Amino acid sequence: MSTVFDFRGAPGSGWSQPEPIRHDSIESIPKSMRRKQLPSWPRASEPELVRHYTGLSQRNFGIDTGFYPLGSCTMKHNPRLNERIVQLPGIDRIHPLQSDSQVQGLLAIYYEMQEMLSICAGMDSVTLQPVAGAQGEFTAIRCIQEYHREQGQGHRDKVIVPDSAHGTNPASASMCGYEIIEIPSGKDGRLDIDALRSAVGSDTAAMMITNPSTLGLFEIEISEAARIVHEAGGQMYYDGANFNAIIGKTDPGLMGFDAVHYNLHKTFSQPHGGGGPGSGPIGVKAHLSKFLPTPIASRRPTQEGDPAGVGDGHWYFWEDVGENSIGKVQQWNGNAGAVVRAWAFYRRYGRDLERMSEHAVLNSNYLRHKIMNPSPEVAEGIHCMPAEGAASDVVMHEFTLSMSPLKELNGVTGKDVAKRLLDYGYMSPTLYFPQIVPECLMIEPTETESKEVLDKFASDFHSILSEDPDTVTSAPHTTPVSRVDEVWAARNLVLRHPGQDPGK
Repeated sequence: MSTVFDFRGAPGSGWSQPEPIRHDSIESIPKSMRRKQLPSWPRASEPELVRHYTGLSQRNFGIDTGFYPLGSCTMKHNPRLNERIVQLPGIDRIHPLQSDSQVQGLLAIYYEMQEMLSICAGMDSVTLQPVAGAQGEFTAIRCIQEYHREQGQGHRDKVIVPDSAHGTNPASASMCGYEIIEIPSGKDGRLDIDALRSAVGSDTAAMMITNPSTLGLFEIEISEAARIVHEAGGQMYYDGANFNAIIGKTDPGLMGFDAVHYNLHKTFSQPHGGGGPGSGPIGVKAHLSKFLPTPIASRRPTQEGDPAGVGDGHWYFWEDVGENSIGKVQQWNGNAGAVVRAWAFYRRYGRDLERMSEHAVLNSNYLRHKIMNPSPEVAEGIHCMPAEGAASDVVMHEFTLSMSPLKELNGVTGKDVAKRLLDYGYMSPTLYFPQIVPECLMIEPTETESKEVLDKFASDFHSILSEDPDTVTSAPHTTPVSRVDEVWAARNLVLRHPGQDPGK
């Protein structure tokens, strides 16, 4: 078998489950609804099915199987203790419609998580409702939008983003009806302050930016940028995708931001392989608090007659934000499993999260140095070295490399190198982003990888740079699926089981 569509099993062989006990008769089913022939589904014994799906799972790549240097995604180890906590009966066997008296423990966790996130980002209020980073962006921009309307500034219809911004930033703002103003980066890859001054005006609603940037550079003039935007009457939005690099060292509030989203599936270790489940809470300054989605977790001192709570002297409850709320952005009240895992991570490490960011930055700088400074013996065999994505003595949690020199020399592109890394047992770095770096590879080693892993990756990277170009441009060679035409595949989706000829 090569795909799930090819698996047929061995019908009629082996010892399997008995026939189901039926209390009805096929005669009770109208003839018009009866199948004329059996469906073309696999018929197999239980062990065959188990082996089949186990085999499919072994084709997947994840952080548990190898190094995953996906830039701006923070694909790091997720502590197994978090999984034990989220599976406790008092957490995993509850329903969002249960009364407050029956979910005091979860409400206490929600409240604590709101408080902890507020502290680490320098914000005043937090909602845990958004279930993805992009949804958090949308939610924060909507709060800013309602703030301007309340101030009689509804004419503000421009949102400024740097050209290195995450693609979801302009997309989220556009969904709120804003026009996007993109400003170029300076020669050093950082925010061009003069370009920002030229872009702001009476129609500026907000600026969206992450710090460190997607180039892995800390925006050293971020406070000046915030002053410029605020003087023009706009608000500052912080994309928390790269929050992993600064936690404990500084915070968006100190930089002058009014709103921020967090990625619990990045900084705070909620697993996010396979596209989810994610969590994108937002924090805001006091002047934006009344616009948050409703409800949020709150508490008061216990009173006589209250049912039993968690025993900390407080009664926890869902509190309505008020009439200025933008409403709900998600059916329930956030991705509870993600919140609990992140809460467990935060409670376990506390102030040691500062060391986490230190190690994230250390690993990034170490790997960058190892790649860009091969030994003389290794350098002799390398056809061509990549170029730095941005010139800087020190980077933050990630860095970028341009494969343009290789492409010009022998036709090896960034995509080719990324595909070849699969053969060496690694997930590819982020490819062709940010777009301001030609033939870009964005690499984030995260804080959880060892020096030995980074040394091996750098060595294998050098091996690829030394290989015959034809070997690299035709990679991957060892994966279950060889090189595919991604554009063709995206435009020719197979969304339906192809079926099978009954005569076969």
